[in-house]
Amino acid sequence: MVPSGELLADCRARLGLDLLANTWNGVALWALRHGPLRHTELRARVGGISAKVLTETLRRLEYNGLVARTEGRYALTPLGHSLLGPIEGIAQWAHDHGDEVMEAQERAETRATPMDGV
Repeated sequence: MVPSGELLADCRARLGLDLLANTWNGVALWALRHGPLRHTELRARVGGISAKVLTETLRRLEYNGLVARTEGRYALTPLGHSLLGPIEGIAQWAHDHGDEVMEAQERAETRATPMDGV
């Protein structure tokens, strides 16, 4: 809950939203939920991510205290574990409402496409 009702640049709610704004942050955290993984194992589990982008993502997550690297493996920190609940909530929302979002996108794309012969 944002006390003032605003999402100011330095507010903590915005900090949390920024952590999940990067597509790969939440995906990498979720992939690590069952335990530590090596870079190659994590990349195989995530799928669709390049080695370079995964490295950048892991560095960002380490910087924010969500992931730690020990003995060549990446693992969630207690802080990282605490973010799994919100990630699961967002995933559930997407599962429940994904069709609605895709339908809205299709309607918007249809309206944006010029009509033939007009």
